[in-house]
Amino acid sequence: MYTKSRTFIGALMAASLLGGAALADETVKVGIIGPFSGGFVGSFGEPFRQGVETFVAQHGDPMPGVKVELIWRDLPGTDPAAAKAKTLELVTKDKAQYIGGFVFTPNAMAAAPVSEQGKVPIVIFNASASSVVSKSKYFVRTSNTLPQVTVPTAKNALEKGYKSVITLVSDYSPGHDAETAFTKTFSEGGGKVLESIRMPLTTTDFSAYLQNVALKKPDALFVFLPYGPPTYAFVRGYRDNGLDKAGIAFIGTSETQESDLQTLGDAAIGLETGYFYSAAHDSPENKAFVAKLKELYPKAEANPATVSAYDGMHAIYEMIRATGGKPDADKAIAAVAGKSWESPRGPISIDAKTRDIVQNVYIRKVEKGADGRLLNREIKTFEKQPDYGAMK
Repeated sequence: MYTKSRTFIGALMAASLLGGAALADETVKVGIIGPFSGGFVGSFGEPFRQGVETFVAQHGDPMPGVKVELIWRDLPGTDPAAAKAKTLELVTKDKAQYIGGFVFTPNAMAAAPVSEQGKVPIVIFNASASSVVSKSKYFVRTSNTLPQVTVPTAKNALEKGYKSVITLVSDYSPGHDAETAFTKTFSEGGGKVLESIRMPLTTTDFSAYLQNVALKKPDALFVFLPYGPPTYAFVRGYRDNGLDKAGIAFIGTSETQESDLQTLGDAAIGLETGYFYSAAHDSPENKAFVAKLKELYPKAEANPATVSAYDGMHAIYEMIRATGGKPDADKAIAAVAGKSWESPRGPISIDAKTRDIVQNVYIRKVEKGADGRLLNREIKTFEKQPDYGAMK
């Protein structure tokens, strides 16, 4: 009897242990690649981290029994070889099931073969050249493309009655996309592009370009620049060279985004840009997002990079839920393609065919708020904008 009792109790303990093992939380590893050091940490690295961690703090685990482990990989600048190596390391060494991030288009492009061959979904938090998502069937984007924000910006310029424009863009793939989209839309609408100027990414003094614009006296200039110091120099140059006083309007996209806005200072007041997010967006979702962000990071500025990473984590959670936390890239992508939700930026969806984001684009005007800080006031909405670059 004693032996039988011990055997029975032992069996119960074994069953209990087995049950405990079965109920143990499964961990899904998610790699995030971004500039967590160097010159772009404030514009993208910190916002990526803040957006991801704000989403996790708001929503907890993806599902019962499944937790997420975040693995951060630093990629300070444009370096395709390093991008591919870091992606490969995350997949082979760290066993990451999902990857998010990527600021620069060349880096995202370099990661595509790893995503494709390893069957690892990658959510693009920024890289905005139209062609990026087409490079791997396991790519999804939650930021924007340049044509997506530029086409409505050009339409708005036509609606404002501008007849002539000079375009000035940074000389790399996203700048080329912006130039092409603006020129095509503005020209087809009856406007005239007097000149298209491409400026080296290393440019820090824009005086010669702006003086050229002043001499040719267009109704407006359309500009595309990367975040950070180039934008500060250009906006101040626009004022210092008297283009505003000459009646030459400024048309932009991301140049007044929030991580740069306070640094731009009063030179930015009155500038109009077309983009997919403003921290001043008036919705319950945005208010909750900004409140949680400020709770976690009191000095943070909610900006497009933050909300792109936030929604990127939302997409990853959707894929984890659809697969029960198990590796199944095809099922994961199928689950998020065609998915819609209410983001802090407004209603968004992932196009079922292209896996690119569809979203509102807002015309924003820089104003000084009641607290003395600058903000992007939304003054017009172009709803449900696709990637026009994929519609050639």
